[in-house]
Amino acid sequence: MRRHGGIRGRERPFPSHTRGTWYAYLFVGPSLFGVVAFLLLPVIVVFVLSFFHWELLSDPSFTGLENYARLVGDGEAWHSLWVTVLYVLLCVPLQTVLALAAAMLLNQRVKGVRFYRSLFVVPWMATPIVLGLVWNWIFDPRDGALNQALSLIGVTGPDWLSDPSWALPAVALVTVWQYSGYNMLFFLAGLQGIPKELYDAAATDGATPRQRFWRVTLPLLNPTMFFVMVTNMIGAFQVFDTVYVMTNGGPSGSTAVLNFTIFETAFRRFDFGYASTLSMLLFVIILLVTLVQVRFFSKRTTYDLS
Repeated sequence: MRRHGGIRGRERPFPSHTRGTWYAYLFVGPSLFGVVAFLLLPVIVVFVLSFFHWELLSDPSFTGLENYARLVGDGEAWHSLWVTVLYVLLCVPLQTVLALAAAMLLNQRVKGVRFYRSLFVVPWMATPIVLGLVWNWIFDPRDGALNQALSLIGVTGPDWLSDPSWALPAVALVTVWQYSGYNMLFFLAGLQGIPKELYDAAATDGATPRQRFWRVTLPLLNPTMFFVMVTNMIGAFQVFDTVYVMTNGGPSGSTAVLNFTIFETAFRRFDFGYASTLSMLLFVIILLVTLVQVRFFSKRTTYDLS
């Protein structure tokens, strides 16, 4: 007995596009598992836990929206959010500008440029804990290197980490110093991807170096700028370790960013339900800020240089 086109006793061959789909799932699987296990699942767990009161050693008790109602009137939480926003505004614009400036300087053909490129990345390779300890010494009001240098020009430096007016800028300065070189690598890659012919054409049309920067370089760096801004913003909102090592949230709560308040609530007050509520607040804010950036850059970014 014949079946389908005269093929006796044989199944149809496995379609190549189906094999390709399974191969794709095979390679994507480990990364997808990591996303689900370490990103999506923790968010779901924290969201569920935000509706409970849990002191770790006791059984969780369902409280409904009580934690969110408590958040509305929690002055400490909103103060921490404000400190976090100030920290982001101090870090992200400055380190982005410095990274772009360094990338443009190191995009030149000069002797030893590879060494200087590597030198800029060294701070990023150190852990924030180690950097915090080193910078604690640098900011020391009596024997610190910074105030010693200022005294050479007749300036009396402040008590950086004990003065509420200077503590947050000092911590932000450490972050800027650490990550500017790392971000420089992305801008450098973006600059090297811009065709030289575009600069030649702009120069032929009489464009000045400043005009070439604003009308050629910056628009074509939009994809890189988008990536750097989004990652920097997310990282700045999530800062914790540098603050913990350098100031422990002080003085007078002037560096108590939201992540530090979450840590305090969870691991010092053992109120994991309310800490989860604060975590959801931080998650929603980061999500909204990221969506605004995506919308802003999507209309101004082109990936086609042909």
